[in-house]
Amino acid sequence: MKTKIITALLLGASLSFTACNEYLDMTPTDKVSNKLTWSKVEYAELAINDFYHYINYFGNFSDGQCSAGKTEGLTDLFKYGSMTYNAHMYIPNELAYGGSVLTANYVSVYLGNWSTVYEDVRRVNEGIYNLKKYGTFSEDDTNRLEAEMRFFRGLLYFDLVKRYKQVIIYDEDLTQIQKNKALSTEEEGWDFVEKDLEYAGEYLPASTTPNGRLTSGASYALLSRAMLYAERWDVAKSAAEKVMKMGYALESNYADAFKSNSKETIFQYTYDRSGVTHSFDNYFSPGGDKGNNMSGGYGTPTQEMVESFELATGGFPDWSTWHTETGTSEIPPYADLEPRFQATVLYNGATWKGRTIEPYVGGTDGWCTWKDDAVPAGRTTTGYYLKKLVDETHDFTTLTASTQPWIAFRYAEVLLNYAEACYKLNNPANANDAVREIRDRVSLPYTDKSGDELMAAIRQERKVELAYEGLYYWDMRRWKLADTAFTGIRVHGLKIEKNADESFKYTYVDCDKQNRNFPTKMYQIPLPTDELNNNTEIVQYAEWR
Repeated sequence: MKTKIITALLLGASLSFTACNEYLDMTPTDKVSNKLTWSKVEYAELAINDFYHYINYFGNFSDGQCSAGKTEGLTDLFKYGSMTYNAHMYIPNELAYGGSVLTANYVSVYLGNWSTVYEDVRRVNEGIYNLKKYGTFSEDDTNRLEAEMRFFRGLLYFDLVKRYKQVIIYDEDLTQIQKNKALSTEEEGWDFVEKDLEYAGEYLPASTTPNGRLTSGASYALLSRAMLYAERWDVAKSAAEKVMKMGYALESNYADAFKSNSKETIFQYTYDRSGVTHSFDNYFSPGGDKGNNMSGGYGTPTQEMVESFELATGGFPDWSTWHTETGTSEIPPYADLEPRFQATVLYNGATWKGRTIEPYVGGTDGWCTWKDDAVPAGRTTTGYYLKKLVDETHDFTTLTASTQPWIAFRYAEVLLNYAEACYKLNNPANANDAVREIRDRVSLPYTDKSGDELMAAIRQERKVELAYEGLYYWDMRRWKLADTAFTGIRVHGLKIEKNADESFKYTYVDCDKQNRNFPTKMYQIPLPTDELNNNTEIVQYAEWR
């Protein structure tokens, strides 16, 4: 009965918070419930459980990274095919095209999350405050519970700082909350993130179980990622090394890395059929899948992404034969490409759910010409469908919602974080070893590199190894490559038509019909209007005035 009471009290408390730009007196108003919440470890854990949703929010199965759709749709890797003005349809294309539409208010709506994240920061801070005020636990339990909450605060501030650069820092000292407060420097923001994640890494348990409570490995994995953005290479390297000593390993089969509780999963957010679900399969499964009433195929991989994969024997195929607007009946070299391609992209003739994918004109999955066919209804705009992260076992005739886990941190990313940090610290031998380990898993040859060639190899591996995991867009931003790579370009696909003799004609097509544009001001997301109107200590960033 007490557990039910606690749950109800916590729910009521969680509904009482407002966005950061509204001043609140944070003095607890229900001291009895706070004392009860923090009177037993199991009650405290219940209070913290609600924070785990933040991992889901920032994952690619949710909209915390971009409310318009997957951030890959803002790059050369992914094309949303519908002209309907909605998320996962036309809006991500509009963002990618840029131009005059990229006003401060517009960008704040789709790429900003200031109010949402600051509300979560307040909730975590109150949790830490209450732990210190009311908790009477052992030192070990107190440290662990604080570490858990500081992981979440570090996660929240990591996203804020990577997005906004200068932010407002609040800790558990609730007396410091005020209506008018200045922005920190970017360095101060990264100091705060580093301190929280270091604490979490020190006091959370070292366990390779990926589907329980937070672990030290998850904290150091996030720290290794965050410190690449901060350009604190020594901290990123050290954090990655700690994870590398914890017993994680790459799955021998790349596709198995995304299954529940794989040995390279450091932490996963687990969904189930009882209500905690998502809609990834509804959006991205092939249009011909039976029972998908949402039709699927909202976004599809581009030809540019396909051409990023090497041959299984190493090196890249010559795609010039298929770069023809008059079409060719030559079969593309899909079958010869490396295992990560086979696990990432569905192409003409690929096997899926016991059938053959038909992404051609009149096929079961079908073809849609960008703009001319305004409503794709499951048909592909590029000649491909996404395979990676889509659940092949999902039967839409019995269950609409998706339940595959979100792999928030996995060992392969940590190895690539380590490789980049080592490169920046002038340690090419260790960087090459990490890249080689990634490529060995998929039997790709590798020769040691140095200088710019080594960094290019690290970027290439991040692009294909971590494809569609929500990292590429942010990687290109932190490398300051987005303004050149995503400006003046268009994405392409192969329009496929079936000939009378059962062969196919492949025609190279422009899937944008206008150039994409990433102005340099997009490296910093603008401050929201509400915060500017309510906080006299801040002004809009110079690029957005």
